[in-house]
Amino acid sequence: MTIDTSHDGTLEELHTDLGVLRYHEAGDGPPLLLLHGSGPGVTGWRNFRGNLGFFAEHFRTLILEFPGFGVSDDFGGHPMLTAQDAVVRFLDGLGLDDVAVIGNSMGGIVATNLAINHPARVNKLVTIGGIGRNLFSPGPGEGIKLLMEFTENPTRERLIEWLHSMVFDPAMVTEELIEERWQQATDPETLDSARRMYSKAAMAAAAQAATAADAVPYWAQLHKVTAPTLLTWGRDDRVSPMDMAIIPMRLIPGAELHVFPNCGHWAMIEQKTAFESAVLAFLLRKEFDER
Repeated sequence: MTIDTSHDGTLEELHTDLGVLRYHEAGDGPPLLLLHGSGPGVTGWRNFRGNLGFFAEHFRTLILEFPGFGVSDDFGGHPMLTAQDAVVRFLDGLGLDDVAVIGNSMGGIVATNLAINHPARVNKLVTIGGIGRNLFSPGPGEGIKLLMEFTENPTRERLIEWLHSMVFDPAMVTEELIEERWQQATDPETLDSARRMYSKAAMAAAAQAATAADAVPYWAQLHKVTAPTLLTWGRDDRVSPMDMAIIPMRLIPGAELHVFPNCGHWAMIEQKTAFESAVLAFLLRKEFDER
C-alpha cells in the first residue's frame, strides 16, 4: 500500500487551550516524533519532508510544528520554552505515553529536555547537531551570529548568507529554497517570534539569565537522560561545531555519536541516505521493543 506523504494529505490539527498545534502524520507502528530546528523560514515540514516517507514505512511518524514559526498558532513567550511545553501538550493530546524522538538543532534541545524532565516519555533519542556547548570553538557559532544579524535586519542577502552557513555544499541553496524561506521568515508574526529568541537583546538576556546563581543549564543535566541516544553530527557544521558533541557524548550514559562527512547542519537533508540508514538501524534495535 502506498503511503500518502504529501503536505496536504498528512496535515492534521490538535486543539489545545493555548491554540492549535499543527502537525504532519504518516505511517503506522510505534510512534516517532520529529522536532524541527529554528531559523528564518523554518518549519517542521521543510526540515523533514524528505525523510517522512522513509520513516513512515516503519513508524507512525509525526512532524510537530512548534508554536511561533508560522504554522501552528503562536502561544507567546520565548519560542524554546513554548516548544518544550507544546511537546508535552501534543503527546497528552494524542494519548501517547512514550515515543522515539528525532530533534534537529533547537528540536534536539527540546527533545533532550523532554528526556531529562519526562524520562518515561522518551524511549529513544536522536539529535542532529545543536546540543551541548562549545568547548574549543567560539560561541555562538558562525551560523548563530548570521541568524542574529538577519533577525535584527532581515534582508534577502542576509538570508542567503545564513543559508550558506547551514550546508557543506553551496549548490543546496537553490532559488526555490531561498524564496520559500524568505516568504515565511518575513511574515510579521513569525519575525516577531524569532526576535524573542535571536535578537541581540534576547540573546543578551539569555546569557544574563544563565549566570544566575540557581541556573542549571540543560547540558549540565545530560547525565539524567536515560533513553538510548544517538548523536548525529555534520563534520562541517558551522552552526554547532563538532566540539559541542563532546559533553553530551560523555555525559549521556547511553550515547553514541555518528559523524557524517561533507555535511553541514542539516544532516537529515545533506546526507539523507546515510542519515536515514544510521537512524533506522538505531531505532530498530532490540531495546526499542524492550522498554
